[in-house]
Amino acid sequence: MTSSPRPHLAPATAPLAEARDTTRILHGVEIHDEFAWLRAENWQEVMRDPAALEPAIRAHLDAENAHAAAIFAPLEALRARLFEEMKGRIKQDDSSVPAKDGAFAYAMRHRPGGQHPIHVRTPRDGGTEEILLDGDERAAGKAYFRLSGLAHSPDHRRLAWGADENGSEYFTLRVRDLAAGRDLDDVIEATGGEAVWSADGAHLFYVRLDENHRPSTVLRHRVGTPASEDAVVYEEADPGFFVGLSKTLSGRFVVISIHDHQTSEVRLIPADAPTEAPRLVAPRITAQEYEVEHVGEILTILTNAEGAEDFQIVTAPAEAPDRANWRPLVPHEPGRLILSQTALAGHLVRLERVEGLPRIVVRRLADGAEHEIAFEEAAYSLGLLVGYEFETTEIRFSYSSPTTPARVYDYDLESRTRTLRKEQEVPSGHDPEAYVAARVFAPTADGETVPVTLLRRRSTPLDGTAPCLLYGYGAYGITIPAAFSTTALSLVDRGFVHAIAHVRGGKDKGFRWYAQGRREAKTNTFDDFVAAARHLIATGVTGEKRIVAQGGSAGGMLMGAVANRAGEIFAGIVAEVPFVDVLATMCDPELPLTPPEWPEWGNPIEDEAAFRTILGYSPYDNVEAKPQPPILALAGLTDPRVTYWEPAKWIARLRDRASGGPFVLRTNMDAGHGGAAGRFDRLKEVAEVQAFALAVTGTPDLP
Repeated sequence: MTSSPRPHLAPATAPLAEARDTTRILHGVEIHDEFAWLRAENWQEVMRDPAALEPAIRAHLDAENAHAAAIFAPLEALRARLFEEMKGRIKQDDSSVPAKDGAFAYAMRHRPGGQHPIHVRTPRDGGTEEILLDGDERAAGKAYFRLSGLAHSPDHRRLAWGADENGSEYFTLRVRDLAAGRDLDDVIEATGGEAVWSADGAHLFYVRLDENHRPSTVLRHRVGTPASEDAVVYEEADPGFFVGLSKTLSGRFVVISIHDHQTSEVRLIPADAPTEAPRLVAPRITAQEYEVEHVGEILTILTNAEGAEDFQIVTAPAEAPDRANWRPLVPHEPGRLILSQTALAGHLVRLERVEGLPRIVVRRLADGAEHEIAFEEAAYSLGLLVGYEFETTEIRFSYSSPTTPARVYDYDLESRTRTLRKEQEVPSGHDPEAYVAARVFAPTADGETVPVTLLRRRSTPLDGTAPCLLYGYGAYGITIPAAFSTTALSLVDRGFVHAIAHVRGGKDKGFRWYAQGRREAKTNTFDDFVAAARHLIATGVTGEKRIVAQGGSAGGMLMGAVANRAGEIFAGIVAEVPFVDVLATMCDPELPLTPPEWPEWGNPIEDEAAFRTILGYSPYDNVEAKPQPPILALAGLTDPRVTYWEPAKWIARLRDRASGGPFVLRTNMDAGHGGAAGRFDRLKEVAEVQAFALAVTGTPDLP
């Protein structure tokens, strides 16, 4: 491949945040924070109205954005080229496979150039398309727009839909009359975006967010009445628990789930008796989780109760579901992590993971006969696509791998035949044979091995010269799938190895893998990532100072910790909406996520051991006067999950204490945790990250 000049970052004078020292003492330790003033005291108001941000803070964020623009100025042509490449891999008029429900089939599609989905339906067996909601039309003229909560009523006459217009995840729910093609007068503010219908389509259940942005209350709305008259169905008093809503596939029950990161509780409302009080399935027990599905006269319950670390499935009578009546159906099997279950009229379908790879297992309820759906590639992603229909012998699933674009299959549970319904198109072209995917295992100091998924071109040498982007997350038990990515190809085609380190804190190797990466064991996550990087260097996959580390949110915490512990081996670090001010956030119970996060990280207010553990790794609190690689931090002004001031404070302290860099902060002033909502606007952000990676590794661009 012929190369052109190497991209580079421009020198630019960075803004220096004023140091205004504040001090607090906790557990006898004096903690100083010179940049605490960047936290807006009126943050709740800013979430609803970004214009309410204090002028001094806004001026600082604007100065940081101007600095970022100056740093990236030499990369503008490259960034534009990367954007066009990635855009060229997206089918402009892409559409989903229609999902049948009664007389209709529901789907969504995009128009060429459109940023947002258009939700449509057709008669079940084909016919004229009906547009239910046009996302592009609704987003017109708005700096940010995201749809959520779309749910058609059981009689197909109405559509509940929600929209967030500033990225703060406050969704306004509306109800559309589908026959008339217009919204009714029903408007419900400050919801979490979920909407569940009663069986008769006359009532709508939703979750309201409290003043601290916590989903805490379930309400019932009768269509055609003012929202002020909505009835409170359930209110959670403990700020450490969040509330969610769903519906069993059978349509029998509205499901209220109450949960933190280790404990859950479920209440049910008969969908055909929406005014009945919710009925408790089983009271919460700390560190026990369960979720329910329904079939016939029983509930199927996925749970880790009774020591089932990797989860089991039990049954209970729907009319008497307390723990005393739980009976085993799919017993616990160590090393086989059951991820989810879907109950159909005659089958129970579960998604599970064994030795790091997912598989689907089908169980016939009549006789207990089981079979599995699995694939042969070394690394792949598999997902169940739950539809609308309960009385069916067909399921839908998706499959992809780092080299194989996504495929959607319909699968007959009895004949065991699969039908390919959709294959992801890459309009600009994609040859799977030009790429190699592999999984390697990096040894750690404590005797574990960290799975690392790799993608490269066949022509990329494994002699230590290739640059590498190494991604990591490692929290909440979330597993990063080995899935196809059209955006990763832009770096891979330029000679990068794209790598995912499946570090502890996820459930890649079962629940044990998660337990060994949280609370007092959190530092395993950071050590695993560094071990993965060093292994890739030692085996010639890449070289020292050839790796760009990337992570977002809790993975951004990983990036901050890795910078403090081993920044010298990296060419650069990208931290997207990074959770880096861990100690201060976990000591602020007013913030949206703090009380529900204590089971994940520990409560430093009440637990001195947790305090000292967090103080020992919190990235912001451990910035030292030593060289650091270039660091790019991305933030969203209205982010309710990782507030904008965390990365702002971190970058300010890096400039104040560390050397090297540059340290760059870009805050999206019109978005929140997920960045830009439009499918193409988001690609511009990805292109910026990739341009940064190419610049800090000195990788020549393609002409």
